[in-house]
Amino acid sequence: MSDHHNNLGRWMGGSPFWVLLRLIALSVVVGVILAALGLDPLNIFTSLESLVRHLFNFGFETVERLWRYFLLGAVIVVPLWLITRVASRGR
Repeated sequence: MSDHHNNLGRWMGGSPFWVLLRLIALSVVVGVILAALGLDPLNIFTSLESLVRHLFNFGFETVERLWRYFLLGAVIVVPLWLITRVASRGR
């Protein structure tokens, strides 16, 4: 019987009680993270689809926002760069 208990403990990666306790704690932490992402365990596939769609849309919003920042900065940076290049060429 002791050999069977040792084999079970070796297979599970430790004492069954502590492994179960760690699995419960890890499940709660992962559950909190997934809930913060808006996932629902009752319809996980719909929730995952919604999350992917949201991240996809967020990515495009980020690109659009970066493009606007680029254009705003380029209005100042490019003419200044051009002026400094022309001015340094005359030297």
